[in-house]
Amino acid sequence: MSNRSIRMVIILGVISILSILAIQLFWIKKNIDFQAKNITIQSQQDSISTKLFNDNVTVALKNAAAEIKRLQNQPGDLYGNVRQLTSNYFTVDIQDTIIPYLLETVLKREFYQQNIEQDFQYGIYDCYRDSIIYGNYIRFVDDSTFIPDPKKDKAKLNPALQMKLNSDAHYFTVYFPEIKNVTITDFPNAVTPWYYLFAIILFVLVFFAFAVSVILKQKKLSEIKNDFINNMTHELKTPIATIRISSETLLNLDQAKDESEKLQRYAGIIYKENKRLEQQVERVLNIAKLDKDEIKLKLETFCVHEIIEEAKDNFQFNQLEELGGDITLDLQAQDHLVKADLVHVTNVINNLLDNAVKYCDKVPQIKVATRNLKNRILISVKDNGLGISRDNIKYIFDKFYRVPTGNLHDVKGFGLGLYYVKTIVEELGGTVSVKSSLGKGTEFIISLPVTHE
Repeated sequence: MSNRSIRMVIILGVISILSILAIQLFWIKKNIDFQAKNITIQSQQDSISTKLFNDNVTVALKNAAAEIKRLQNQPGDLYGNVRQLTSNYFTVDIQDTIIPYLLETVLKREFYQQNIEQDFQYGIYDCYRDSIIYGNYIRFVDDSTFIPDPKKDKAKLNPALQMKLNSDAHYFTVYFPEIKNVTITDFPNAVTPWYYLFAIILFVLVFFAFAVSVILKQKKLSEIKNDFINNMTHELKTPIATIRISSETLLNLDQAKDESEKLQRYAGIIYKENKRLEQQVERVLNIAKLDKDEIKLKLETFCVHEIIEEAKDNFQFNQLEELGGDITLDLQAQDHLVKADLVHVTNVINNLLDNAVKYCDKVPQIKVATRNLKNRILISVKDNGLGISRDNIKYIFDKFYRVPTGNLHDVKGFGLGLYYVKTIVEELGGTVSVKSSLGKGTEFIISLPVTHE
């Protein structure tokens, strides 16, 4: 996918997100307005119902007080004797002692006449004891009758609402437990829909960010794939071309003349390039086996220092001699026996040394060092090469990844070496890390568990 296509995808995605948010904002605003109207209407209806209920209770209590006064021949005026302390708590002043059975009977009758179909609890205040001396819980049943509830007859009235009277007057209280204050705060909050909008925004943004990251990752994989194909084509074409030229030269040699020296030289070139071609194909096949978990590790105990010294001698003779470079060894590890796969560990060391030589724009100076850390051996391969930038260093262990060099193919390889190194080391229970500075060089550190067998 080209950069232009990615930009178009991002732009269209942003436009889609903004469109979704605009639609959500519109409908949320509509919902809030509709909800506010419903709350206003409901509040008005509740206000009317509450006022009607309070008026009916007040009338019923006044009638009850008047009936008790008549039956007990009590003197005095009943004006203002009914007081509402809360939305569901009422008091009624009486000038004489109240008989519980009489009060309960009168309250049932008056509430029935005023269509008050609510459970209630009454209590009688004794001025001599300064406390509620009697209380009962009356339950309303479906057939429009009031009956005492034996399960709640011990229920206590709210002591905080008990009145203290200075005179010798008595009063009784009536409490409606199922009546509650209904205010706007009891309705759904008008801000609630915004939480849904924020959740939608968060979800869409996370999804969009994930989609963009996948697109960018796919683009990077596509670039790596193209780079791999270009490098592989270059790597395979070079030995093939060399073999073709050498073969043509051999065919054109005059058999009558003694040209055995040329014959030997061109035959050696063909053999060397064929070997190189075989190695390149073998690398790709090995990586394919790694992906399929087909490589079986053959564990054996061996000395890491011996492997390093052999690799140093091979590179010194085959590659560094003509370049004037050198490999320095600093093998300080006291415990240098490991139980691992000898062939793969040798390949790992050779890969790191090969990279140190290839990615050097000056005379290669390579230092290989070992030391022990707890129960592990650390193998360090440090070079004075080109170095790796901070942007690229996190990708160097990815399969087929090579530090971008444009159309230049001065550094040979498929981008499989470090992927192979990391995979093998981790299969052996080790770790690999890297430190690098542009223009100063790179250091790879391998950690492997040691054995004392």
